[in-house]
Amino acid sequence: MPVVVNSNASATASSFNLSRANDALRKSLERLSTGKRINSAADDAGGLSVAYKLNSKMNRTSAIIQNSQNALSYLQVQDSSLSAAGKIVDRMAELRTMAQDITKNTGDIENYSKEFVELQSQLNQISQEKFNGISLFGTSSASAVAGGVLNTGTASFNSAKYNTLSRTLTTHDSGSTDSGSVSINVINFQFMLSIHSTGTTTIGSGAQGYNLGNIGSTGGSTAEFTGGYINDIKEVSVSQFIDIISRIADMRAENGAEQNRVTQRIDLLQSNLTNIEAAHGRIMDADIALESTRFARHNILVQASASMTAQANQLSNVALSLIG
Repeated sequence: MPVVVNSNASATASSFNLSRANDALRKSLERLSTGKRINSAADDAGGLSVAYKLNSKMNRTSAIIQNSQNALSYLQVQDSSLSAAGKIVDRMAELRTMAQDITKNTGDIENYSKEFVELQSQLNQISQEKFNGISLFGTSSASAVAGGVLNTGTASFNSAKYNTLSRTLTTHDSGSTDSGSVSINVINFQFMLSIHSTGTTTIGSGAQGYNLGNIGSTGGSTAEFTGGYINDIKEVSVSQFIDIISRIADMRAENGAEQNRVTQRIDLLQSNLTNIEAAHGRIMDADIALESTRFARHNILVQASASMTAQANQLSNVALSLIG
């Protein structure tokens, strides 16, 4: 090998190897410090693209899970209110049965009616309950659908008309309501407590539009109503109370079915989220054991390259010593 002064190929090669080893060491340090295999698009363009989409899907799925959990809480609060309403109607039916006692005088019946009116007032308050400002229940009255309750149709129960109210819970990350959406029923309190004609008992000119608790009701004679409430418990028959109790039971059953549906959907979404996170991690996360081994290797190479570069730079001095 000739000894030259103008060029030092060995030093140039050693310097190039040192630069490459430094770059590899820097990349290993970056991966170990961030815990990520891909820290820029240059590391793995295709992998970063896939991971970016998966991350967006993870965020949307997490938001849907939160929405579903809020919907479940809404249904649970709604069920609690229905349970309270059921107990009140049970008490009303008990009072009406006791009012049939032949040993009760007029004063006793009036006392039952006073409690009956107070219980109706409590039902009215329950009908106005809200969850985060959103009505738990709906009515047929146009003025009573505030708080996000929307009328989506009409139906009828004998002579008592009511609106079918519902909200759609979107549970698909695409935002589509056609895939996995859940219909959350906004129970119509006015219909649930409606008093329809039994052929033997009527209120005012008929049973149409009347209900316990003065919920969206209009009309009624002064003699039979006080402040919109039915003031005489004998105006309502035991069979009518039984009908109302049956409707409350049906609506609680429907509420329970919706809770189960939402719970099952949450479980599925959480399972999907776990799998998406795992897929995202396999693309983005660094193997710490592997990177530690690479770091040690690159560190040794940097030190060796630096040493060889220093020695290669001394070759020119050898040539100069021959001249001297």
